[in-house]
Amino acid sequence: MAARALLLPLGAAGALLLPLAFGNPYALSVVILALLYAYLALSWNLIGGITGQLSLGHAAYFGIGAYTSTVLFADLGLTPWLGMLAGAVLAGIAAVVIGLPCFRLRGAYYALATLAAAVILKVVVENSNELLGGPRGLDVRLLHDAPLYFQHTSKLFYYYVVLLLVGGALAANRWCLRSRFGYYLTAIRNDQEAAAALGVDARRYKLLAAVLSAAMTAIGGTFYAQYALFISPEKVFGVHLSVQIAVICIIGGRGTLWGPLLGALLLLMVVMRFEPRGVIALLGRALSGSRRLSGKAAKVRREAA
Repeated sequence: MAARALLLPLGAAGALLLPLAFGNPYALSVVILALLYAYLALSWNLIGGITGQLSLGHAAYFGIGAYTSTVLFADLGLTPWLGMLAGAVLAGIAAVVIGLPCFRLRGAYYALATLAAAVILKVVVENSNELLGGPRGLDVRLLHDAPLYFQHTSKLFYYYVVLLLVGGALAANRWCLRSRFGYYLTAIRNDQEAAAALGVDARRYKLLAAVLSAAMTAIGGTFYAQYALFISPEKVFGVHLSVQIAVICIIGGRGTLWGPLLGALLLLMVVMRFEPRGVIALLGRALSGSRRLSGKAAKVRREAA
């Protein structure tokens, strides 16, 4: 027990000191993207793992978070920190709108319905040329070192932000697994009819799990937008993103606390094993297409390195 009690503080200390082990920003970028994967998988785990609902539409929530914060920043000058919260609220509302009809379905039918919802939202954004930039996407205005506006030329800033997100997602999953709410979700996953017979309102608790999962995923979308400084429908609403988030959680062990982190680690190890020099490009394509920074942003970050 004493050894297990030491694991958490030791792990936290190791994560905080990890950037000291890297001598160049390239390696740190690999870790940042891997941590973002882990965060998204932990967010998906709430509905896809603990609740057992195989959602393939989480790119919809990721895209909502990315576009909401970007549009509010570009049009109203609102800091993406607040835009992140606005995106989380909108994603939660979208989860209710999608979940109410989709939770009438089960298994593969539910998965396909959520996938279709994400595709429909992607098509809508692609045809919103004046408001959302259409298929061309949107650039995030560069402010250099402006942490109050979620921007910095140092990758350390983004590392500690995403590390904080992963810590929060782990805490949310741990609470869910050990709370009455989590017990209800687990009962629904194991046998929905039996849970309903015992008085568990399956539809209500599945909706609550979907809203929490969607809000957390939208926060990851805002992080991506500020890190990449460019978003487009294909990048943040793509079907491949929904599938990969689910796969990472599944191969690590869905429904568990550490499974999503293990899945992200396995992905990182595989990519580095087969293409150590191109890991960032490969991770970027797997996440949301090739990672396009504006020329000015890329130049600033190279100088900062």
